Amino acid sequence: MTTPADITSLAPRDKAEILAQALPYIRKYHGKTMVIKYGGNAMTDPALQQDFAEDVVLLKLVGINPVVVHGGGPQIETLLKRLGKQGQFIQGMRVTDPETMEVVEWVLAGEVQQDIVGLINQAGGKAVGLTGRDGAMIRARKLRMTDQKDPNLEHDVGQVGDIVSIDAAVVKALQDDQFIPVVSPIGFGEHNESYNINADVVAAKLATVLQAEKLLMLTNIRGVLDKEGQLLTELTPRRIDELVNDGTISGGMIPKIAGALDAAKSGVHAVHIIDGRVPHALLLEVLGNEPFGTMIKS
Repeated sequence: MTTPADITSLAPRDKAEILAQALPYIRKYHGKTMVIKYGGNAMTDPALQQDFAEDVVLLKLVGINPVVVHGGGPQIETLLKRLGKQGQFIQGMRVTDPETMEVVEWVLAGEVQQDIVGLINQAGGKAVGLTGRDGAMIRARKLRMTDQKDPNLEHDVGQVGDIVSIDAAVVKALQDDQFIPVVSPIGFGEHNESYNINADVVAAKLATVLQAEKLLMLTNIRGVLDKEGQLLTELTPRRIDELVNDGTISGGMIPKIAGALDAAKSGVHAVHIIDGRVPHALLLEVLGNEPFGTMIKS
């Protein structure tokens, strides 16, 4: 990765020109909702955390409505290891027994969520943390996971949830009152049981329900790469099927791509998988005129 250029030495006229070039995008997206899946390195590097918070606040200040859905895989894994427990994954999904579910709730709805809320508030925004329980937002049931190679085989991944419905009323109410919602991907079932839901899936479904203009997924890579490591700037459903079948898309990228494709098919105007390791990645995508990351087309 290249070191970002130092813009503090730019002449005032050059800074003004940069702002002027962003104006068409500010006008285009004013009043629109953008759902941002926040995860990976961008969540663990202090400088990138600050950049992310500043980007979200700036988007809000220019009239765009950001909604943040966060993951927390590395933080969950760290605490599980501290407790002497080894994390297990099947087809990109974390196996979640009752003990792991307690850790997931403590990390996501506690430590990680409050860190993000604090960073956004420190950057001048007004963030509010939510889980799927708040406002009865995310109703879920136990995920029935079919084996990708043998459809007759089903994997039991514990308290991992499949979304039944999302009621985004509480998110809309916060947006209308100038707040920035920060959502932890925890749902609840008909018997009040908690479910760990893949954050990419929650972000995609929430973007669909909110009729978002964009769904932006921050990752640890430049986007979706082919076998030679080259960036694929656009993906269609047929191309996605080919990449899954030949193993190019695998593991944790599968639910990410599936959710992104569902959102694109359901009316979200643009779905982008972008590199969260790049400083100010959000602003580069939303307010820039250069192709960035991978765009999923329906």
